[in-house]
This record gives sequence, structure tokens and C-alpha cells, in this order.
Amino acid sequence: MGKDLRKILDASVAQGYAPGMVALVGRGGAADVEAVGQTAFEHGGPMPRDAIFRIASMTKPITAVATLMLIEDGKLALNESVERLLPELADRRVLRMLSSPIDDTAPAERPITVEDLLTFRMGLGILFGGPDQYPILGPIAERDLAGFGAPRPDQDYGPDEWMRRVGELPLMAQPGERWLYTAPSNVLGVLVARASGQSFPDFLQSRVFEPLGMNDTAFFAPADKLDRLAAAYWTTPDGPTLNEGDYSVPPPFPAGDAGLLSTADDIFAFSRFMLRRGTAADGQRLLSEASIKAMTRDHLTAAQRDGGAPILPPGHGWGYGLSVALGRTADGLPAGSYGWNGGLGTSWVMDPGGDTTAILLTQAAFTNPDPPPVHKAFWRAVFG
Repeated sequence: MGKDLRKILDASVAQGYAPGMVALVGRGGAADVEAVGQTAFEHGGPMPRDAIFRIASMTKPITAVATLMLIEDGKLALNESVERLLPELADRRVLRMLSSPIDDTAPAERPITVEDLLTFRMGLGILFGGPDQYPILGPIAERDLAGFGAPRPDQDYGPDEWMRRVGELPLMAQPGERWLYTAPSNVLGVLVARASGQSFPDFLQSRVFEPLGMNDTAFFAPADKLDRLAAAYWTTPDGPTLNEGDYSVPPPFPAGDAGLLSTADDIFAFSRFMLRRGTAADGQRLLSEASIKAMTRDHLTAAQRDGGAPILPPGHGWGYGLSVALGRTADGLPAGSYGWNGGLGTSWVMDPGGDTTAILLTQAAFTNPDPPPVHKAFWRAVFG
């Protein structure tokens, strides 16, 4: 890895942004990896290359791939209503306005489709504000719903109960109308399980992780890997605060939006699968080129892109489970590149034009949707 890249990482650790980080730059099938700093502020040893991180929303592209596999299996269809397998989402009511009381609704104009989930246009997601501004946030909080906030490995109920609680809510927008973040990936995780007849973790293991050799990617770290699970920190005005979420046991709700743990090398294996347009390293085709193409192109209108702020960055559209750079971005990402970030401190960009991957795994959570300076400096150094 070049000296400039190493300086960026070392300076960030020296300034106390995070105790350590792992960076990977892939050019074709070759990966250059740097592990710097320690695994924790308090009692960490040297950061290993194979450290396991909470990748949070970088889970979303993997969930989208699982969905597309089931579409190619004939068990789902892009344009079908989700009601066949998700009856909790039948006969939806829709808030007349985002600021409407919970009971001020109109009928949904059409059912939610599988593609609405993939493109984040199902009509449910994160709103920035409080219950005074958006009354629906009160019922969401009362139901303790994952997928409307930070990742929750300690959720004390499973996928069916999650769907039941979601089904009690009206939609925030008509299906297909508005881009709303994160909740649709959790719905997809439930849909994958019901369509496949397997648990969501088992489907990912057999159809994605095993074929790609992603041996350290899962919803928890078993006992023999816990020593490689890097500590994670919330970034607060008083300094880093330990994120004590327990990832040592399988979670009751395996969150399709933000639940996975992984390593730089595992993510690179998935990235190579994407850049090879659907094939594993041994040449086995796991997904068609057409599905990869659909996944990595923008599906939003200009109004939907604008309405995605501040989560969807300027100059980006949305494919299936990931963002797509519409032109060269202010942060130095090439036109046509795609990927997504994890709010617990990680970022991942794939550039098909240059056959390049940029992965940065840190232990410091983002304080807002705009990625911290170390990620942007890393991107400019890789792609500039």
C-alpha cells in the first residue's frame, strides 16, 4: 500500500479517532492490506489483518444478492406483490402526510413489490425528527422496532414478531413513491427466509458465504473467533464510548439491514464476485450478469434522489441495496462506482471501470450520514 495511504491511516489512529483500522485496496484479484493500531483503546493487542468488524449497513448489498438469487430460482419475482409470503403487509394504509397523526391515512394505491423493497421504496424507513414532527415515530419506538435506528444485536424477538409489529404501522409513503432508508432490507431478510424455507443466516451461509469462501462472515462471532472481534465505539462529544452490543451469540433477529460481522478479506471476496459480474473465484456462476447489472444501476427519479438526503449522498443514485455514483463525486469516487458504508465505522466502494475495490474498516461510529474525513481521504488516495 502506498505511503500516502499508510500516512492517512496512521495519522487517524495517532489523533485518537479510533484505536485501529484495517484497509484493503484491491486491483483485480490482488489485495494490498494494511492493519494499523490496536483492537481496543482499553486493552487491545495489535490489530490483525483478519480482525472481525461490525459492518452494519454493508450488510445491505449481501441481502440484496440473496434476494436476487431467489428470483433467479423462481421462488420470487421482481414485480410480484410481497403479500404472498408477507401477509403482514397486505391491505396497507398510508399516512396522508409524513406529519399526519397515525390514524390519518388513505388506502395504498397498489401493493408493495419485491423491487420496492430492493430499491427502498416500500414506504417505510428512517425519519429525522421527533414524534412532535412525525407522530408515527411514537408507535415505532413503542414497538422497539429494529431497522429504524442503530443495529440491535440484543433484539429480544424474532423475524415473525418483527413483521407482526411492522404490519401494525401505516406506511409513510405510497409504495414506489419515496426513497426511505434501511427498513426494507430487514423485510427482505424475512422474505428470503420464507421464500427459501431456511433461516436467513442458513441461506446466506449455503448460497453466498460458503461458495465465496467468506469464512468469517456471520451474524455473530463464535467463541473461537471472539478474540478477533475488534471493539467498537460510539463517537461522543466526551470522546469514544464503548459500544457494548453483544455479538457473541446468534441474535434472535438476524437483521438484513445491518447485522453482519466480517473481515476485509471476506468483503473483498464478495467484491470480486460483484466485479466478476456474478461468478465465484472458481468460475461457478452464482448470479447472472443481468442481475448484477440491475443491482448496480440507479433506479430512482431525480426527486427521489433529492428526497434521500442526508443519507443518500449528493451525486449518488440507488440500485438494489447499494448506492451508485452517477458521475465523479466531490469525494473522489469514480462515475459508475458502487457500494455502501456501515454506520459503525466502515466503508466499501467497488469501481468496475478500474476493477478496483476500496475497503476501510474502523472502530469509530459515524456521527451523521456524511462519512468521516478518514474515509474520504482514503477514497481520494485510492481513486484520485
